Amino acid sequence: MSALYILLGVVTGLLSGLFGIGGGLLIIPALVLLSFPQKEAQGIAMAVMVPIVIVGAIRYKLNAAIPVDLSLAALIAIGAVAGVLIGTSMINAVPGLLLRRIFAVLLILVALRMFFAR
Repeated sequence: MSALYILLGVVTGLLSGLFGIGGGLLIIPALVLLSFPQKEAQGIAMAVMVPIVIVGAIRYKLNAAIPVDLSLAALIAIGAVAGVLIGTSMINAVPGLLLRRIFAVLLILVALRMFFAR
């Protein structure tokens, strides 16, 4: 089973580097499919995102062909920290099945928006 988790990490890292996605989009559904509860899958994904984000941001910043606006990133990070504090304080009030369904609908809506965008 450890090899499966390492493979999940490799795929997540690869897609994070290519598309800027990974933790939430890949790890959560994969862990839920492997019978993890939704909330545990979300917690694991959050922990995994830390090294992915640090390494990815450094690699993007070192690539002169890819502009990285660190001041904009800092502003978004401020909002994200506030949001995650609120979201994690609310997590126990929302049933796992409802979280899973909301997450699935969100993924579908984002996919449709991206697919049909010009």
